[in-house]
Amino acid sequence: MASSVLTTASFAAEKTFKSYKPEDGAAYARGRADYHENFYRIVVDRHTATGGKLDTILDVGCGPGIAARGLAPHFAHAIGIDASDGMISTARSLGGISSSSEPIRFEISAAEDLGSNLFPPIADSSVDLITAATAAHWFDLSKFWPRAARVLKPGGTVAIWTTRALTIHSSVPNYAAIQAAIDEIKEQYLEPYKERGNHLAGNFYVDLPLPWTLDEPVLDFDESKSSREEWTKERSDDQAAESGLGPRTVTLDYFENRLKTSSPVTRWREAHPDAVGTERDVPRIIRRRVEQLLHEKKGKEEIVICVEAVLLIIKKRV
Repeated sequence: MASSVLTTASFAAEKTFKSYKPEDGAAYARGRADYHENFYRIVVDRHTATGGKLDTILDVGCGPGIAARGLAPHFAHAIGIDASDGMISTARSLGGISSSSEPIRFEISAAEDLGSNLFPPIADSSVDLITAATAAHWFDLSKFWPRAARVLKPGGTVAIWTTRALTIHSSVPNYAAIQAAIDEIKEQYLEPYKERGNHLAGNFYVDLPLPWTLDEPVLDFDESKSSREEWTKERSDDQAAESGLGPRTVTLDYFENRLKTSSPVTRWREAHPDAVGTERDVPRIIRRRVEQLLHEKKGKEEIVICVEAVLLIIKKRV
């Protein structure tokens, strides 16, 4: 597996999602689609194929519990943690159960603490699989990896992934012009509101700090048994279908609401409160431009987006 060269020296704590109130968490849950069951199956299969067991899963940076609920049916016990009170409030309200019909335990805890602050705390060598779904780019990984090594069982797995879900598919009328317009508006309005985590995710975790690339490497993890797998728009339709990724038809309402869950958009809206909910709001500006370009080619009131993903499987030594 290729090594990252970026250290965590420039880490700055994430504040946007952490400050979410319950109503923000609920809006986030409405705006974010679940990952496909086929993708969850891939995560579980990669874990079990390398010796992982199916007793306990810990989803870190769980937000409103999307991935925790999707993976819990594969495990006897499931825990979701997030640093945001608003996210955990939403996760608890939505619930979810494990394969043993046990409710998912949702708790407030930072990725760097990994449940050490809880009562009862997450015990050492008690977790089979740690997951981080489109979240690890906000962690202080110099603190996360040592703590993950402690709570994982020998031979356990850390599965980290992130997605890109707003690339326009080539089947959409005028797709090249639409994509160019979206990129231009994002550059104009949102670039100043991107943080390091946004760039790590946008670059598909190429520079994400891994256990063996830290200033103080965490030797409990085995680079030779770890892997990186990508599903991009260049992959075949069969590969995309097998993973549940690839093209997805969505309404323009969904497209606009999905934009609102982006952290740069959230920060832009905080800086421009008078524009929120008006035609000057960035998600609305993008939607109107998409509508205009669709109508030029007699497109429908829906679009096809490409859902792309990268999955990192990091194995603890036996």
